[in-house]
Amino acid sequence: MRKIFFQRMISVDGFFEGPNRELDWHVVDKDFVNYAIDLLNSVDTLLFGRVTYQMMAEYWPTPSAIEDDPIVAERMNFLPKIVFSPTLEKAEWQNSMLVKGNIAEEVTKLKHQPGKDMAIFGSSDLAVALTKLGLIDEYRIIVNPVVLGDGKTLFKGLNERLKLKLIETKTFSSGTVLLCYQPDRGETA
Repeated sequence: MRKIFFQRMISVDGFFEGPNRELDWHVVDKDFVNYAIDLLNSVDTLLFGRVTYQMMAEYWPTPSAIEDDPIVAERMNFLPKIVFSPTLEKAEWQNSMLVKGNIAEEVTKLKHQPGKDMAIFGSSDLAVALTKLGLIDEYRIIVNPVVLGDGKTLFKGLNERLKLKLIETKTFSSGTVLLCYQPDRGETA
């Protein structure tokens, strides 16, 4: 069965965006770009909520994105994208499909289809919804060496404890740290 992982950058104090939705604090160095390329080559589907989808769709197809980051832009534009939104009218970004229906049913179907793993980039509201349903298999949290002081917390809306187990770490030369977790469902090997 295909797996879904959720990846998000956060500040040291646990915010994924500043109080005015700013993301200008993300550290994107050569190490991170190489990691991103490897990651994008390991998946065959990207899952988004409406807000992140619209932000990504406005950026990745642009000439500046393609010039500044041609390999990542090619993957972001080429990979199939599914946006979950009851309010979005159409999904026009290349290789996009809009899903307005039952999120649990749709994601469960996707997980049972053949293929590579699927990734959620950003889209914290979608990640919270899928976490509540037990449908996320891995959490990749990238801690940036910055304190924002205010903003939106990563799992806002998740009102119960989620126990995780650390499965991998990676430190980038910039001081950014990747922490990979799986849900700890109390299973033993």
